[in-house]
Amino acid sequence: QVQLVESGGGLVQPGGSLRLSCAASTSIFFYTMAWYRQAPGKQRELVATITSGGSTTYTDSGTERFIISRDNAKNTVVLQMNSLKPEDTAVYYCNAWNTLFGRLNDYWGQGTQVTVSS
Repeated sequence: QVQLVESGGGLVQPGGSLRLSCAASTSIFFYTMAWYRQAPGKQRELVATITSGGSTTYTDSGTERFIISRDNAKNTVVLQMNSLKPEDTAVYYCNAWNTLFGRLNDYWGQGTQVTVSS
C-alpha cells in the first residue's frame, strides 16, 4: 500500500505559478508517478508522468507550461505549473502505479484544488 498526500493547491491569478507536491508513505522507487486533474463536470485526465528513471511525458494539458519531477530519496513528486490559465482550474491528483507479477498496483491521493481566477 502506498498512501499519497498532495499539497500546494490554492487560488492563483492567471499567469501565475503553483508548485504541487505529492508525498508518499513509502518508497516510490519502483513506481511510475503521475499527475492527473479533474475539472468540474469533466472526466479525470492525465497531465504528466515520470518513470522511476526520470523519463517524463506530458499530455496537451501539461506540455510546455508544466514540469514534473521526482525525488526518490524523499519519496516526493512535484508538479511545477507556470503561466496558469483559468482552464487549468481543477482538482489535481497524484498517482503511483506499477505492475508486479502481472498485477497492477494503482494508488491515488485525495487531490488538491487549484483555482485560477482573477
